[in-house]
Amino acid sequence: MTGAVLGAAAMTTGLVAGVFTLYAHTIMPGLGGTDDRTFVGAFQSLDRSIINPWFMSCFLGALVLTGISAALHLPADGHGGLPWTAVAFVLYLVVVVITLAVNVPRNDAIKAAGDPDQIDDLAGVRRDFGEARWRAWNLVRVVLSLAAFGCLLVALVRYGGRG
Repeated sequence: MTGAVLGAAAMTTGLVAGVFTLYAHTIMPGLGGTDDRTFVGAFQSLDRSIINPWFMSCFLGALVLTGISAALHLPADGHGGLPWTAVAFVLYLVVVVITLAVNVPRNDAIKAAGDPDQIDDLAGVRRDFGEARWRAWNLVRVVLSLAAFGCLLVALVRYGGRG
């Protein structure tokens, strides 16, 4: 069971790291070059769409599965996977905290602005969203989630070579 949970933790963490990376190198730069109305409307639509069972099960599942995996390694970690899994858990926990403390409030604020066709000051909504700050913190999430994924891959290799 330890190997299956560790594999699932690595898979979900890798998928989420991929989502954050895609936002960093494609979605946000693409939206950045649009007018205010397009930016606000498209970002609202993207944010509503990403809150779905597929993404949420990976986003939250990565943390839960990594924690369970670390706990399963505790009794007899003769292969050295525990330190890598524990570090991955801490790194990904920071990703979750950043997401909830920085990105989600900005996402919620831009959605709360309402229908872009009814907004008088689209430039103000976009400015208040803090696009540069959102992107900077997303880049931190990219780095941390990729590092957590890498740690889980090392743990998998160590687990697979245990005997």
